[in-house]
Amino acid sequence: MSSVRAWFDWLPSPLPSVIVIVFSALIALLFSRIVTDAIPRLPGLRRLPVIGAVIAQMRVYIRFLLIILGASAGLTAASSGFSPDVLNMLVKMLACAFIMTVGFTIIRAFRLATNRYLARVARTDANNDITERALETQIRVLRRVMEIAFGVLTVASALTVFDSVHRLGVSLFASAGAASLVVGLSARPAIGNLIAGIQIAITQPIRMEDMLVINGDWAWVEEINATYVVMRTWDKRRYIVPLSYFLENPFQNWTHNSRALIGSVFLWLDYRTPMERLRVFLNEEIVHCPNWDGNRATLACQVADSNAQVISIRIIAGAANADHMWNLCCDIRERMLRRIRDEIPEIIPRDRVTIVGDGRDGSAWPDAMVSPPNVPPGHGRAPMPQTGPSPLTPPT
Repeated sequence: MSSVRAWFDWLPSPLPSVIVIVFSALIALLFSRIVTDAIPRLPGLRRLPVIGAVIAQMRVYIRFLLIILGASAGLTAASSGFSPDVLNMLVKMLACAFIMTVGFTIIRAFRLATNRYLARVARTDANNDITERALETQIRVLRRVMEIAFGVLTVASALTVFDSVHRLGVSLFASAGAASLVVGLSARPAIGNLIAGIQIAITQPIRMEDMLVINGDWAWVEEINATYVVMRTWDKRRYIVPLSYFLENPFQNWTHNSRALIGSVFLWLDYRTPMERLRVFLNEEIVHCPNWDGNRATLACQVADSNAQVISIRIIAGAANADHMWNLCCDIRERMLRRIRDEIPEIIPRDRVTIVGDGRDGSAWPDAMVSPPNVPPGHGRAPMPQTGPSPLTPPT
C-alpha cells in the first residue's frame, strides 16, 4: 500500500491517502466476493449444504467486515497524508464500524443457529406437536430478548469509541439514580412487556400456533415478538396484542395440551322425535365425514334441553384441530337435517295453537279447524270429530 501511495505523490496531500484507502477497500471487496462465492463450490464442501447456507446468509456481513479490515490496512499505509485530528477521527470511525459489524454478525449467526435447531426439532418430533411448539415459543421469545440486549450493548460499545459519547455515558452513570427514574417511568410499558415476554417463554400460557379465543374471535398465535403478539384470525385479520395482556386477563387456549377438539351441534326438534332413530342416522352418516377423528368414545347424541315448544338435541364428535372441528360440525348438521327432512319430516318443529271460547261453557269455533277438538275443563270427554260437511262448507 505504501508503494501504491508513492505512485500518486504528485497529487495534493490528502488525495493519495484517500486513493490508497479506497483501493484497499476495493481489493478487500473483490477478495470477499471470491471467498463467499468460491468456498461453497469446493469439492469437499459441496456435500455439506450447511456451509453454503451459512455463507449465503452471512455474505453481506462477511464482505462488510473484510472491507473494513482492508480500509484499516490502507489507513495504516496512508496515515502520513492526514492530519492527526483527521487520522484520529478515521481510526475511531473504522473501529466503530468494526465493533458494530462484529456484533450484528454474532446476532445473525445466533439466529441462524436457532433456526437450524428448530428445524431439526421439527423433523425429530414430527408427531409431538406440543413439544415442538413449546421449544419454538421459548427459543423465539428468548432469542428476541437476547438480540435486543446484545444489540443495545453492541451499539453502546461502538459509540463509546468517540470521546464525546464516552463522556456522556460517564455523566449518565454518575447520575444513575435520577436517570434510571426518568427512563423507568417513560419506558414502563415497554419494559413491562419485555419482562412479560420472559415470563411467557418460561411459563408458556401461549405457544406458537396456539388457537385462542380473543374478543369472541378464533385466532392463531402467528408471531411472538419481544413486546407484542401477532394473532391471525380465520378470515386473515390480525390482532396485535401486548404481551402483558396474557398475564393480566383471562383467555381461552383451545390447543394448550392438544390440538384435538370436540365439536357440538345443536338441533331443535319436535317432542315426537325418536332419539334411537336419530342415533342410527348419526352412526350411519359420521363415517362419511372426512374431518371426523374416528374416536367413537367422544361421539354422542343426547337431549340437552327442552322448552314449551321444542327439545334441544346435542350431537358431539371429535376432530383433529379447530379447522376440522368447524367443518365437521357443518357437515354433521347438513347430513342430519337432510335425513330428517327426507325420512321423518314430522319431527320438524311446528307451532301448536289451541282455540278456546270466551266463556266456561263456550266451545271453540269453528270445530273443523281445531285438531284435536278442544274441550273446556269439566266438560267430559272430547266429542268425536264430525263426519258430515264442515259448517263452513256452503250448502249445495
